[in-house]
Amino acid sequence: MAFQLKFEKKETENKTIRFPVPLINEIEKVLEGTEITFSRFVIQACEYALQDLSTTEKLNKQEKETTIKNK
Repeated sequence: MAFQLKFEKKETENKTIRFPVPLINEIEKVLEGTEITFSRFVIQACEYALQDLSTTEKLNKQEKETTIKNK
């Protein structure tokens, strides 16, 4: 599934995080002309990464199990 920006709000907590300046500039450029905040973008990008990571881990586990069975 491709990354898509959403306009929903959830309960939040403040965290301090440092970003490389070029990454900040690139994100802000993408957000120009939208009503999406920097924070909302970062949250959605993290959720997408976690979902993708979970899918990748499942595929890797299945691949390892198949390799073991075929030996």
